Amino acid sequence: MGVSLKAQHFIKAHKRSMDCFMTIFTAAAGLSNPHLQTLVPRFIRKQALFDPQWQTLETPDGDFLDLAWSEDPKGDSPNSDNKSRGDANNKPIFVLFHGLEGSFESPYANGLMNAFAKDGWLSVMMHFRGCSGKPNRLARAYHSGEVEDARFFLRHLHAQFPNNPKVAVGISLGGNMLANYLAEYADDPLLSAATIVSAPFDLACCSSRIERGFSRLYKKYLLNSLKSNALKKVKLLQEKIGISAETIKKIDKLYEFDERITAPLHGFKNAQDYYAQCSALPKLNKIKLPTQIIHAKDDPFMTDDVIPKFVLPDNIDYRLFQKGGHVGFITGSTLKPRFWLEEALPAYYESIQDSA
Repeated sequence: MGVSLKAQHFIKAHKRSMDCFMTIFTAAAGLSNPHLQTLVPRFIRKQALFDPQWQTLETPDGDFLDLAWSEDPKGDSPNSDNKSRGDANNKPIFVLFHGLEGSFESPYANGLMNAFAKDGWLSVMMHFRGCSGKPNRLARAYHSGEVEDARFFLRHLHAQFPNNPKVAVGISLGGNMLANYLAEYADDPLLSAATIVSAPFDLACCSSRIERGFSRLYKKYLLNSLKSNALKKVKLLQEKIGISAETIKKIDKLYEFDERITAPLHGFKNAQDYYAQCSALPKLNKIKLPTQIIHAKDDPFMTDDVIPKFVLPDNIDYRLFQKGGHVGFITGSTLKPRFWLEEALPAYYESIQDSA
């Protein structure tokens, strides 16, 4: 399924109407530090904004993918907001791919889903294997270049809602994965448009960057989560790649985790091979779908190596902000902070919302 005439018209129309709005991001007064931008969301949103409807998809290889929906995709919306009421079959669909060790509980995840749902969309997030709160059945997990689960999920979504416009947003690792997906399935993306936020387009540089300075705090959090999930299925991993619980516990760098687990588990020679094959930066020119990319220059997870230094095709709308941290983009003020992405993205895609 290529880009429809309706989607092409949308891109031209919304670029004209939303350019000024989307280029304006002002960090909240007193919260412009990149680490505050990155960490504050977890302090101001400690609980999810709504209770999702859950669905489990059985995968062809005997595993499963858990989906979180903003409402029952087969029923009427339970929301009291008039704009969000109505038959799900008639709504445009917002698709979210979360970041490394993310889930519906991540502040950006339920926040974006809620923002789009309030604006009249049907929101859904696919959890990568092992990220929904329960271990997946197989040794394999997920990684920055694994696109087949996304393809399986989007085919399922298209079969259920063949005529609904669909916009996908990928966050961090999910953004790099989405870029890989859009390059791999450039001629048949099963989507109308996409946005990629804070994506580590150069995996090797990002793996090195997170080991330096204050960013080691994020490394520790992510690595502890990865190791915890690996230990939950250590018997499967031992059978598949011969790694023991003791070895997993001793891993103290993300690079080492990728070297010992991610790479051999998913068919790569080593971590460098994984990084080389799955970094999406060299593949951006293959993307044909109308796609927006949002980066913050002060992102503490990354270096300037993730920023494209080449001319991007016209269908890619690249936005580089000086501030924003990693998936932060907190605006407003210290006393009244606001999640800018939750305001900007539904507005950016208003033309698709109106055309559904």
